[in-house]
Amino acid sequence: MLRTQAYIVAIATALFLAGCAGLGSMEKAIETLNLKVNPETLILRGDIVEVEITGNFPAKYFAKKVRLEATPVLVWDGGEAAFAMEGFQGEDAAGNYTVVPFEAGKSFTYTASIPYDAAMEDGSRLELRLRGLKGDKAVDFDPYVLCNGVITTPSLVQPDDKFAMTPDRFKRTMSYELVEDNTTEVTTKEATNAKNAVSISYAYNSSRVTTAETRTDGWKAMKELFVLAASADSVSLTGVTIEAYASPEGEITLNEDLATNRTESAQKALMKELKRKKIETAEGFYTLMAKGEDWNGFKRLMKASDIADKDLILRVLEMYSDKTKREEEIRNIAKTYSEIEDQILPSLRRSEIAIAYTVEGYTDEELITYASSTPATLTVEELLFSATLFDDVNMKYTIYAACADTYSSDPRGHNNAGVCLMEMGRRNQAEEAFNSARSLDPNNQAVLNNLGAIARQKGKTDEAASLFGKAGSGPEVSYNKGLVAITQGNYGAAISTMSGATTANLALAKLLNGDANGAKTTLENANDDSAVSSYLLAICSARLGDGEGVKRNITDALTKDGTLREKAKSDLEFQNYRSELGL
Repeated sequence: MLRTQAYIVAIATALFLAGCAGLGSMEKAIETLNLKVNPETLILRGDIVEVEITGNFPAKYFAKKVRLEATPVLVWDGGEAAFAMEGFQGEDAAGNYTVVPFEAGKSFTYTASIPYDAAMEDGSRLELRLRGLKGDKAVDFDPYVLCNGVITTPSLVQPDDKFAMTPDRFKRTMSYELVEDNTTEVTTKEATNAKNAVSISYAYNSSRVTTAETRTDGWKAMKELFVLAASADSVSLTGVTIEAYASPEGEITLNEDLATNRTESAQKALMKELKRKKIETAEGFYTLMAKGEDWNGFKRLMKASDIADKDLILRVLEMYSDKTKREEEIRNIAKTYSEIEDQILPSLRRSEIAIAYTVEGYTDEELITYASSTPATLTVEELLFSATLFDDVNMKYTIYAACADTYSSDPRGHNNAGVCLMEMGRRNQAEEAFNSARSLDPNNQAVLNNLGAIARQKGKTDEAASLFGKAGSGPEVSYNKGLVAITQGNYGAAISTMSGATTANLALAKLLNGDANGAKTTLENANDDSAVSSYLLAICSARLGDGEGVKRNITDALTKDGTLREKAKSDLEFQNYRSELGL
């Protein structure tokens, strides 16, 4: 019965084609179109499958009143996906399709794409389905197989995203300078501008350090520092700078000599204190700077004073370019304004002493002990550095987590704990840690990079690209941008941004960009013994026509990871090596 029905359908089709002059001959001559797919097997690019088909309608092939609708269709077991239809028509046919001259014929190039479906990888094929139309009649040609399915090598991209630590600013030896109210860490530049620890005042035209000057709070703080330096091995005095001044109402030569004498008297007073504490100093420990008259200091104190005519007084004094004349005028003004005589000028007769010292921090062994037992006793910089002293990622995480807990407003502990969590395979918790860090520092480049890496791993490619763009530059960001580029099918860009790396993913980008030799070299230098690396080497060998290399590397890959066997069986990269592989 079924055979009878099939026979009837065949007879009906033949009669129909006979009534559609031109369509039957066109279908029979389909081979003359010289249809070719480039490349010969479809390849996944990003998340789409692209196709390019070239062909040529030979002379006197295309009937003048016929229209032809061509639709490439990717077919697999249980499903299919159609590419966009392309229409052609003869010279006398009605419609808006591409016209094909009857006498000359016409070549064509067709390009289109469809979204990728994982089912396409397994035994799919690309068919060209043609529908011929003449007047109100239509006939579907037999499907014409163009090529076997889809090469999915791009899906071999590995989740080796680079996560960035936020660095500590730990210094084993800290440099300090004693200032008048407390002890503050300063840089060399900051130390130059800092308020000095000890300020010695002098009587008019005198350089003698009185007993009263050695009882000030600054002097007491200095003595306490000397006691500490004498008793603690970790504290070392590194230098003293003494700057001495004279008030600007005296004669220039006298003021210069007076300033020199004041540096020397201050030095002697300091040396006496150091001798009492049995502290020896090296050559060059003292820096003496005789500044002469302090005209700038006078102007500063005048501007800060409550003297009603202070602006007028300063304008008048600044009119004198002759310092001798200006000094005389200051003396005259001081007789009129008691605040100048009693407060401003005496404040300028001084020596200012800056005492620099260092404090040697904990040893590595001490830091490991304290970080493990009492992390809250360490500073944030000490904790962050301590974590780097551990090889075990679990211990690193413990220290960073303690840092995040103790110094919760510092994003670095949160971020670095997140990096450890990623290494431990706890991605969800890592993302929480990175988000905590971002809430504290929204523009932190390391944090943005790390969140971008997680977004990429979760398939959120656009979000990842946006985060990497905000993260700026750096080796981790650049590499991760390369992973996004591979995912998006931009292989040249991936190679560029991943330059300097030697990984399976860089090799994959080169392979997909048509450089199998370059990919092979990268893999051989990658120090990567993974199954995927061996699998990629097998693909390189296949593309280079090296059958022995294919067999050797596939065997190696399957030995390392047997789950790759099913992929290798259907992988069109090896379609010419089925018998050698025995798959």
